[in-house]
This record gives sequence, structure tokens and C-alpha cells, in this order.
Amino acid sequence: MRHLSLPLLLLVLSASSSSPAVSGPIALHPENPHYFLWQGQPTILVTSGEHYGAVLNRAFDYRRYLATLQSHGFNLTRTFSGVYCEAPGAFKIARNTLAPAPGDLRCPWARSQTPGYANGDNKFDLTQWDPAYFQRLTDFVAEAGRRGIVVELVLFCPFYEDSMWELSPMNARNNVNGVGTMPRTEVYTLQHRDLLAVQDSMVRRIVAALKDCDHLYYEICNEPYFGGVTEEWQNHIAQTIVAAESDFPKKHLIAQNIANKARKIERPNPLVSIFNFHYAKPPIAVAQNYHLNKVIGDDETGFAGQERVRPYRIDAWDFIVAGGAVYSNLDYSFTVGHEQGDAAIDAPGGGGPQLRGQLEILMNFIRGFDFLGMKPDDTVVKSTPPQGTTVRVLCRTGQAYALYVNGTGLAELTLLLPAGTYQAEWVDTKTGQVAGAEAFRHPGGPRPFPVPAYVDDIALRICTTERERL
Repeated sequence: MRHLSLPLLLLVLSASSSSPAVSGPIALHPENPHYFLWQGQPTILVTSGEHYGAVLNRAFDYRRYLATLQSHGFNLTRTFSGVYCEAPGAFKIARNTLAPAPGDLRCPWARSQTPGYANGDNKFDLTQWDPAYFQRLTDFVAEAGRRGIVVELVLFCPFYEDSMWELSPMNARNNVNGVGTMPRTEVYTLQHRDLLAVQDSMVRRIVAALKDCDHLYYEICNEPYFGGVTEEWQNHIAQTIVAAESDFPKKHLIAQNIANKARKIERPNPLVSIFNFHYAKPPIAVAQNYHLNKVIGDDETGFAGQERVRPYRIDAWDFIVAGGAVYSNLDYSFTVGHEQGDAAIDAPGGGGPQLRGQLEILMNFIRGFDFLGMKPDDTVVKSTPPQGTTVRVLCRTGQAYALYVNGTGLAELTLLLPAGTYQAEWVDTKTGQVAGAEAFRHPGGPRPFPVPAYVDDIALRICTTERERL
């Protein structure tokens, strides 16, 4: 790892010394709620994680998986609760961790004595909890915490196809309670009180089991814009979480998945602190919703065809430098038997050691700034990039500038800077090496920067070297 220069080290020390020494669950930072406060530090969450089956798939060795995330310095994992799973081959994903083998599904409800679950073993009893599931869930979350990893626990997921609804314990075919006779498009509505009661009870049980965890937040539902999920039902589940925690000393953040790509949020739920998007490319969702003063996340990428690295590296840099605070890539190199993330990928997406190494570079780059005081401001750029190339800027005027160039062909970049003395470093996003550096005194106004030769993308770090301005 390259050592930080003196001005960058001073910035890091400044960030640490100015951060509130507050313990408790991960929260929105009181000084800048576009970012998190966790373990007394401003925090951005970045990961390249498995396909959400770490808890519900009994065959998956989550300890090896979490150790791999920790080895890269990642601080997030996203996992499903177990009310939803997939059949082998769904979405053309081979060795899908969300598709447990027969008998390997772990979910909140206990098995009954009645055979007939669609994927092997007995049906479920929706009035009884499975102690083995809750042991696995709480141990997973505890293991993540020991490794400095935040857990985004996704409570529900829509049923994209009938084949997925046919595997759910909430389907009447799979339980002994006669609950769940509706079509899949009515599962996440307020129409069926008996099923809603089951869902509420499950939420309360999970919240109670994890009430003491600091490194945790809840997402209501994955991709609720599919499968008939209603906004009223999502609001109800958020209220259920809040009510369940009302007597607990620790309160956890609630996330809501808003859209694929982008959407301006017109009626934000005041109980929601994290607004998540999927495939947020380009990252206009951040600018559209920045005024809400909440965290904006891109908590799922993937499905970019056979390219395994480049598109996801670009997505991550673009989103974080645009002002996002969560980036989570679907990494299909994590499978049962390959929990260290070295499986050959047979899926319409990416992952693997090379990508994870490049995401480490992004983490190191952004952690080299006191990003809590920075905000997106692309008006700093005064030159016109070539067609198809974008330049994003996250900055604190006159003190620190994080820039990301997405697209080949930029030879010179002109930036508007106030008077001061600065250090500039071009960073290779693939290797983390400094591709060019200069120290300069600037009288104020536009300032051109020659761009080193690069392919696809490159980053620029500019920091003041005037100690009194830090």
C-alpha cells in the first residue's frame, strides 16, 4: 500500500480528531447525514459480496466469506432473511447462493412434521420459530461485527416469477397453517390480514434477536418495484420495525429500495434514512435526491454481461465520487465451496479477486479525504470533456478535491480553484499507483492540468498544503 503524503495524512488525522466519539448502532452522521457515523468515525460502505444467501443457505460457510471481505478492507455485506429463495438456474446464475440445495434452506420458521415442502424436507409451521435459523443469523451478524463489517439485512423480496413464490414458506403449499393462498403479486400488500400478521411477527422476532447489534441496518424489501409490492405495505413494515424497537435502547436505520437506475423521491418516508438504488448508472439518483439529506446507496450492481471487472469498478467510482455513501457489487465468485471468492463465474455479472482489489483502491482513495466536509460540485470543471467522458467532483472548496474521470480521451482538465498552495496526484484506478503528481501555488481562477495517459478511467486528488486551512 502506498504511504500517504504529509498533507493527506493531516487530512486523515483531522477527520479522526473532529469526529464525535459516539458508540452505538451505525447512524446518519449528525454533521453531514449524506454519510454514516459508525464507531465514532465518518463512514462510507463499500463491498463486493455474495448473492445474499449467506444466512439462508445452510451449506454456505459464512465465516470464510466474511474473512475474505475483511481481507480487502470492505465494511458491508447484504443478506436476505430467508423468506425468499430461488431455484437453480434462476437469472442464469450458476451455483447461486440464493438457491440452496434440497433441505438446505434456513428460514425464520420451523419445519413441521408434515412432508411436502417444494424443495425437500417438511413443510413449515408459521407459528413456530426455528432455533437453528436464529442461531445462524445471530452468529453471522456477530461474526461480521468482529470483522468490522456492517450487515444490511433485507427482510423481504418480491417474487419475480411464480417459480419463486412456489418455494416460499409463506405459500400455503409450503406451510401447515393454510396461510398464503393468494397470487404472488398480492403477498406484499395489506389485503390479506393473516399473512400480514405472519410478516409482522417475523419482523418483530428478527428485530428482537438483533436488538443489541451496532453494525446493522434493515432494508424493508429488495426491489419492491417488481411483483406487486405496495408503498402502503412498505410503510407498514417500517412502522413495525420502529414499534418493535420502541422499548429497546438501540434503534437501527431503515433502508428503502427506490428504483433501478434513478428516480426522484417525491414522498420520502420519514422513517427511512437510507434510500437505495440498483444499477445506478449513471449516478444521477444522488443529485436527484441529495436535498433529502439522507444516505443514497447503490446496493446492487451486476448483469453487465461477460465483463467481470471494468463496468463495476467504473460504477463504484462514479457513484461514490457523485456523493453516494453505499456501493455493493454482486460478486458471483462466492459460491458454496468457494466462500473465499475464487469460483469461476458463470453468471451475467462480475466479481472476483481482481475486481475486489480495484475496489480496495477506491476505498483507500476516499478514506484519504476528510469526506465529511465534502459535497458534489461538478461546476468546478471548466473544460469540456470529450463526448462520452464525464468528470465528477466531490470537494470542499479550497481544501480538498476528489475527481473521477470516466471515459477515455481526456488530455487536459481545467478546474476552478481559489488561491492557495496545493498538491495534486493522479491515481491509476486499476493499480492504485500515482500516475503523475505536482505541487503548485495558484493565484485563483481556472487552472489547467495535463492528464497522464490512461485507459477507461483515472482519478485525481487535490489537497491544500496550507496547514492552517485544514
